[in-house]
Amino acid sequence: MEQRFFYCPKCGCKLEYRNYSERERLTCTVCGYIFYENPVVGVAVIVLDKEGHILLGKRNGSYSGLWCIPCGYVEYDEDVFDAAAREFYEETNLDITINKVYTVQSNFHNPETHTVGIWFLAEVVGGELKAQADLDEVGYFDLASPPALAFPTDALVIKKLWNELNSDFSE
Repeated sequence: MEQRFFYCPKCGCKLEYRNYSERERLTCTVCGYIFYENPVVGVAVIVLDKEGHILLGKRNGSYSGLWCIPCGYVEYDEDVFDAAAREFYEETNLDITINKVYTVQSNFHNPETHTVGIWFLAEVVGGELKAQADLDEVGYFDLASPPALAFPTDALVIKKLWNELNSDFSE
């Protein structure tokens, strides 16, 4: 792995890779602090309308022009369920009730930041649908034919959801 961090956040001295439990970890050469490069936690909220269409948002900024399941990052002192509701509201102006965790996936699409994403199933309980924050547009789409997506894991999640919903109808 290419070294991305060079100085200890505790004392400012040099970091170097050392072997711990058969894994290379960045370690301070002076104070011994182990610098763990852990993934960032992201949350996304799946909302379906009465026809089974999924709510997606067209991104601005990073991945501009591509669509995604409304999502964002968990703050350091924040519960993941609260983060999901907050991020969803910030991007769609809708209040939700989270029903359950739908899936958890590792995201490797951004080489700068490995994230672990948690996708929740939720219902809208208030607000008026309006794109805001990281989104320019919002709309409902057929699970079988979503628009061009920003994140490969969203495509996996949508396909999984479509397969599950269609297998329920064929039984």
